[in-house]
Amino acid sequence: MAGWTNLVQAEVLSMALGRPDLVLIDCRFSLLDPSVGEQAWARAHIPGAAYAHLERDLSDMTRHGHGRHPWPDARTFSEKLRRWGVTPTSQVVAYDDGDGAMAARLWFLLRAMGHEKVAVLDGGLLRWTALGLPSSTALPSPNPSFITAEFDQARLVSAEELDAHLAAGGVLMDARAPERFRGETEPLDRVAGHVPGAINRPYAQNLEQGKFKTPMQLAAEFRELLAGREAKDVVVMCGSGVTACHNLLAMERAGLRGARLYADSWSGWINDTSRPVATGA
Repeated sequence: MAGWTNLVQAEVLSMALGRPDLVLIDCRFSLLDPSVGEQAWARAHIPGAAYAHLERDLSDMTRHGHGRHPWPDARTFSEKLRRWGVTPTSQVVAYDDGDGAMAARLWFLLRAMGHEKVAVLDGGLLRWTALGLPSSTALPSPNPSFITAEFDQARLVSAEELDAHLAAGGVLMDARAPERFRGETEPLDRVAGHVPGAINRPYAQNLEQGKFKTPMQLAAEFRELLAGREAKDVVVMCGSGVTACHNLLAMERAGLRGARLYADSWSGWINDTSRPVATGA
């Protein structure tokens, strides 16, 4: 299906503003103050952009035991999409402040629903603003759509499935910063460390000067990590199933499709105190 399916550049997107099939969604969010992103969107955003709140719209905070940002219910998320005006033929573009971590969560949510025409704005609002491209304070009023879909559960992995995946020699890739992976510090969760057998690929390594690395660079780096194994042998995780989606996006940019998400991630793993914890490199 023609369209932008992983990244779109600011210069290209600026020429598409006003296109009837285009749906823009602002995903700015701060863990330190969950209201900051929405307040910033209200002050200025890319013209026509709706707002998606990580905890209110892209997670189901009523699900307990599944990490800090539990995967949402398909019916509820479909209702969000209808409210934003997303149809099966929409070209969706998500963006955040800059690194794409929050926008990648929305990207993968839509991908897991089978929606191919969704992309993340490379460099986010930071680059958009630096280029002097337009902003608006006007609140969008999209026409509600009639989209409804289910998540492809084959793209998601439970803790029990993760155990089997690791036992079979599969790759578990953790997107958190190295010091959190090693267990030297843990600013968000009650236990420090990582799932035994995981390897560390901090999502920040996907970027260079605020933009995603080239497909060739990413392919070389991920193939070195995989050591001959295929993308379908990979499960990604992070602290709560958000920044892990950045690695999924980077892998797709590299032409490596088929990796899955352990949505509960570290904060869900440690919810069961019987599960093992590793520290160090």
